[in-house]
Amino acid sequence: MTEGSVNKPANGEGCHRPANGVKPGRNGCVRGHYVYQQAPPPKHGYPEDKVHHIACNGGLYKRPFNESFEETPMLVAVLTYMGYGILTLFGYLRDFMREWKIEKCHIAREREEQKDFVPLYQDFENFYTRNLYMRIRDSWNRPICSVPGAKFDLVERVSHDYNWTFKYTGKVVKGVINMGSYNYLGFAENTGICADAAAEISKKYGAGVASTRQEMGNLDSHEKLEKLVARFLGVEAAMAFGMGFATNSMNIPALAGKGCLILSDELNHASLVLGARLSGSTIRVFKHNNMQSLEKLLRDAIVHGQPRTHRPWKKILILVEGIYSMEGSIVRLPEVIALKKKYKAYLYLDEAHSIGALGPSGRGVVEYFGLDPTDVDIMMGTFTKSFGAAGGYIGGRKELIDYLRTHSHSAVYATSMSPPVVEQIITSMKCIMGEDGTTIGLERVQQLAENTRYFRRKLREMGFIIYGNDDSPVVPMMLYMPAKIGAFGREMLKRNIGVVVVGFPATPIIESRARFCVSAAHTKEMLDTALNVISEVGDLLQLKYSRHRPVPLLDRPFDETTYEENED
Repeated sequence: MTEGSVNKPANGEGCHRPANGVKPGRNGCVRGHYVYQQAPPPKHGYPEDKVHHIACNGGLYKRPFNESFEETPMLVAVLTYMGYGILTLFGYLRDFMREWKIEKCHIAREREEQKDFVPLYQDFENFYTRNLYMRIRDSWNRPICSVPGAKFDLVERVSHDYNWTFKYTGKVVKGVINMGSYNYLGFAENTGICADAAAEISKKYGAGVASTRQEMGNLDSHEKLEKLVARFLGVEAAMAFGMGFATNSMNIPALAGKGCLILSDELNHASLVLGARLSGSTIRVFKHNNMQSLEKLLRDAIVHGQPRTHRPWKKILILVEGIYSMEGSIVRLPEVIALKKKYKAYLYLDEAHSIGALGPSGRGVVEYFGLDPTDVDIMMGTFTKSFGAAGGYIGGRKELIDYLRTHSHSAVYATSMSPPVVEQIITSMKCIMGEDGTTIGLERVQQLAENTRYFRRKLREMGFIIYGNDDSPVVPMMLYMPAKIGAFGREMLKRNIGVVVVGFPATPIIESRARFCVSAAHTKEMLDTALNVISEVGDLLQLKYSRHRPVPLLDRPFDETTYEENED
């Protein structure tokens, strides 16, 4: 193992684990609350067998690294499976009644003129859509009629056929607190310097380019943006693309092909998965953020080589994300880089959610850990979150960018970025870097960090199970049971809070959740209002599942939370 392994002693000390029977979790450490830091564990406080606290990897981590993945309570897991089982049984019963025309609602049936066509979906997908998804479909795709900032306005709609169709009432729900958008730094706004700059540039260049970069669509503003991105990331060169999803799915095939091996985190985004599949490379998946699993795959790849021929792999590419958008966890980048260097692999880092949202100056997960940007071979990110715009980028060595300009499908065939979008990115990025002559950008980065820690701490104190890193603005709160997915979204909207709820198949079947996204645009009053409503709805729906409660330590070297088991 590398020196960053969980089992490796740090500074001569072993990895401190609780002795209360807690099982190791998804990252090889305690599934619960864990800390990576260089300081020794506290000498005072609560008995060792009740504190969920470990200290290791001090040689690689320069700052506290706190994450929590509390195990699903057994009773909740059983009831969740029972809920899905009951829904499935009733679904088959309703299908039987529809077949014999007993069921009054016949909208879920295939139309007679389509019965001889090849079905668009697999049988179970069709069944799931009809009988489970339609019950809570009103919780998604709600139309917004304002800027999706800290607050937004929703168009009110109703359904008279069990969510198969919706009708607009003509009313607007105003002032809904937005807890679901990726507007981390609050730049998604229609006033301010970014909006003014985008409006001004549209007068000069128009709204679109209507051409690819290699034909007639390469503007001076595109060149300016790419130089700025490279400087922001601390790399030699960068390239911008018009779509974030295509940045991954169209560029990975240009970087890897047959005879190459891609090692992908099991929770990577669909764009990374699609890009890996389109490349034609061999794909092997390692457990989420688990360095033992990753190292085993790397070692096996080098020892055994390609299947059948056992020739060495042409290239080994590791795919990871900065912040995982469903888990709220931060990649263990120091350990990934240590493994990448040890086994001479390449590293592809997707910073869609971490760029702008992490690091003292918003430069992402690399700055968050105090690492050298040149240690990451391919730095990818999007402009759709922290910058309030659209598109994506790839940064790295100049040879890499020059290669992608001629071999990437997204670069050769895709339409150039819209000039107002380019200007939105340039203005917001300069604001973050302080090159606009103000400290607004730095203040927003700091405000986001404060809001994130405050929001997460309060949710834990209330007794909710939340996933992820303490510094991650993506905050998943576990709902588990299928009936509570739609109920939570509806009850929150009744109280003027807009949230995102997620269930199977986007998450494991027993890990349905609400996913909050904290923004620098949120004031403390907004967060307190949202927290009070979440607590109220949590009591109503009995969502406070956590069996741990925070306890203070008398001489904590860092500002983290340690947990003690409740006696019950």
